[in-house]
Amino acid sequence: MRTYTVLKALNNNVIIALNDINEEVVLIGKGIGFNKKKNDCIQEGTIEKLFELRSQAEQENYKKLLPSVEDSTLEAIITAIEMIKRRANSLLNEKVHVALTDHIVFAITRLTRGMEIKNPFLSETKALYPFEYEIASEIVDYINQSLDINLPEGEVGFIALHVHSAITDKSLSDLSTYSDLLSRLVNTIDEQLKIKVDREGIDYIRLVRHIRYTIERVIKGEKMEEPMKLANLLKKEYPVCYNLAWKLIKMMQQTLKKPVYDAEAVYLTMHLQRLLVKYDS
Repeated sequence: MRTYTVLKALNNNVIIALNDINEEVVLIGKGIGFNKKKNDCIQEGTIEKLFELRSQAEQENYKKLLPSVEDSTLEAIITAIEMIKRRANSLLNEKVHVALTDHIVFAITRLTRGMEIKNPFLSETKALYPFEYEIASEIVDYINQSLDINLPEGEVGFIALHVHSAITDKSLSDLSTYSDLLSRLVNTIDEQLKIKVDREGIDYIRLVRHIRYTIERVIKGEKMEEPMKLANLLKKEYPVCYNLAWKLIKMMQQTLKKPVYDAEAVYLTMHLQRLLVKYDS
């Protein structure tokens, strides 16, 4: 069990301390700094909900944030991170403390100034990351109730990306790139097939998840077997969807800067054809 020696309590919820190998760390937890003085000892097991920032860069960024965060807001954010950890049942990337704190503080500032920012990828995020979206919904509800504010639904989508990043270790910039790519792909499908896929419907969820798994295979370099006979048949029978599938694949290649294997066009064509039949009928 780790032991920490208090160097300084920054506020009721944050302490600068030395760990048992004399490294400086930032300890975060609701009420952790209350009545703590220099050289006090903290046993890890005595504090049920404690987060430790080990990265020097994250420590410095977090300490810079603190002066702009009210205690009540910070407590709500710490509880939000506890909710993520509990629901995901996994260790979180410690960058979530800086990233989520910064985001929520900025969101509250925008709200109080009447500057709502629309979330252009709300539907995509909801379909791509349903588990994270569910957690984010709970977080927004909790923050709204505990701070007596009214963060808009768009914030659920933004926070869901933070949740996914914390759980998977993926960078927020990559996640934003994938959401943007997915939005462009779906809009292209709408335009080329002259349909409008219902963003709340099951067809949209299936389409988004198919594209998501395609993107993940491309990033990992996983190759699928290409059924040549089926490819030739689809090219002949469904030329519109086959050509569109290739257009979408080229868009993926340009954005992801990785090759997309031919087999992906086959499965994408079948998916597009099902959509076309449904929306054309």
